Amino acid sequence: MDIASLVLQFGSTAAFLLLSAVGLAVIFGMMGVVNLAHGELIMLGAYGTCLSYSHGLPLAAAMICGVGLATLAGMILEATIIRRLYGRPAESLVVTWAVGLIVSQGTLIILGPSLPSIPTPFGSFVLGTKSFSAYRIVLIAASVLSLLAVHFLLKRTRFGLHARATMQNPEIARAIGIDNAKIYRWTFALGSALAGVTGALYAPTMSIVPTMGGSFIVQAFVTVVTGGGNLLYGTLPAASGLGFIQTALTAAFGNLLGVLGLLAAVIVSAGVLPNGLAYYLSGKRVS
Repeated sequence: MDIASLVLQFGSTAAFLLLSAVGLAVIFGMMGVVNLAHGELIMLGAYGTCLSYSHGLPLAAAMICGVGLATLAGMILEATIIRRLYGRPAESLVVTWAVGLIVSQGTLIILGPSLPSIPTPFGSFVLGTKSFSAYRIVLIAASVLSLLAVHFLLKRTRFGLHARATMQNPEIARAIGIDNAKIYRWTFALGSALAGVTGALYAPTMSIVPTMGGSFIVQAFVTVVTGGGNLLYGTLPAASGLGFIQTALTAAFGNLLGVLGLLAAVIVSAGVLPNGLAYYLSGKRVS
């Protein structure tokens, strides 16, 4: 494989890690909720996109419907279950794991084992001796834009200021008039919407099956944990570093060793950098 192909493969792998993780970084990194149903929210984004597309909507409109479905599901989940589990990470882990199983198995029962695939848009191009889907470039650009948009929202808007204040010290935030329940609700909705964006974007590239969330959840957690829960200083460098390791090992030894190398890198990182990359790159723990 030539250098240009390797660079594109690295970009695709890093984009997959980044898009998988950005919604979880908001929910886990900011709120401390271990949401094992994150993969199912991604799956709902893909299902909403696929079903809308199969009923005649253009792909862009179908993707918006997919994001809306995942966001609505996340808001219902927060209102009925998650809000009772804030500050209880062990319970949130078990409960969201159970919710994820219910959603995936319920989808299997209601909609069957798979849905018709969506054609990948934009055709392909030749790089070196290999042909690549042009949609890969869209996914790479979308991953970076999603991260920058969320970073801007949390750092440069009134909502972001209130959200960070609530997560850092909810008692003081409440004392100065911030509605903590509203902030928690919309922060979880934001993370769910980002999961929906991931599912919608990857719907044209994957088999649409009820268990597809499992393709994302491991990569999402290892990226967020390696990064330390911070979006810009943690998730981006973690996705880049892990993507480089997986791409290099996959090119040299095959896909299986690429995945094993990624997991080994996470284990080493947890021992060497226990606070995550964000702590060391920013000089302090940031949200």
